[in-house]
Amino acid sequence: YKRQLPLIKGVIYSFTNFRGYGEFDWVGLRNYADLFTDARVGKSYLFTFKLAIVATIVVNVLSLILALGLNSKIKFKSALRGMYFVPNILGALVVGYIFNYFFTYILPAVVKMMGGKGDSILASSKWAWVAIVIVCAWQSVAMNTIIYISGLQTVPEDVYEAGSLDGATGWKKFRNLTFPLILPFFTINMVLSAKGYLMVYDQIMAMTEGGPGTSTTSIAVLIYKKGFGGGQFAYQSANAVMLFIVVVLISVFQLRILEKREEKLG
Repeated sequence: YKRQLPLIKGVIYSFTNFRGYGEFDWVGLRNYADLFTDARVGKSYLFTFKLAIVATIVVNVLSLILALGLNSKIKFKSALRGMYFVPNILGALVVGYIFNYFFTYILPAVVKMMGGKGDSILASSKWAWVAIVIVCAWQSVAMNTIIYISGLQTVPEDVYEAGSLDGATGWKKFRNLTFPLILPFFTINMVLSAKGYLMVYDQIMAMTEGGPGTSTTSIAVLIYKKGFGGGQFAYQSANAVMLFIVVVLISVFQLRILEKREEKLG
């Protein structure tokens, strides 16, 4: 009950005009109605969806490729798996600050030495989000790869032997044999990745704090900055409830679609 208390209080405050201090009045559904006409909220949702879609695709493609490589018969693969998992152990804020320094000082210096302008990508409202995707992918790929490796190890060898008799090699082998058998693991990774990126916060705060301007302001960042520092506690509480509903709906939608695909391929 104690763990659920902050959630319950947040939902209650979303129906008020509470500013985080002092007295408040009940306003009903006004905060929720205002969310649909707030251009700043709409822009944050569009950015969050863009980042979540791109990062989810990038992470799962890279993870699947790496899992296929690490699952093959190569030397020191156990040691490589352990080393590869290190980024996932580090805190998101720590990783964000490290890459902030890299993108702000090291990369521009290298580009300048090669004859380029040497501007930081984090200072560009057009490209700063790409740096965030890179950091999210770098840290998340390890966990997804481990899950895919677990899936690949459940595929019986006799399936490949039977497939080889039918001439299944390379891409044909992966598409017709490997992927259908690891589809449940693909479903897990897709749902967890999308859910995590829809609530992305730490990397953005460590690298751009939602800037330049508001170009990399995700919903979670907007809720924190305006809710705790902008006097919009109740309004952003409603925004948080809305984000929770969106994440749940998208997760359920993904599960339904991917489970139907599993049944079809199964």
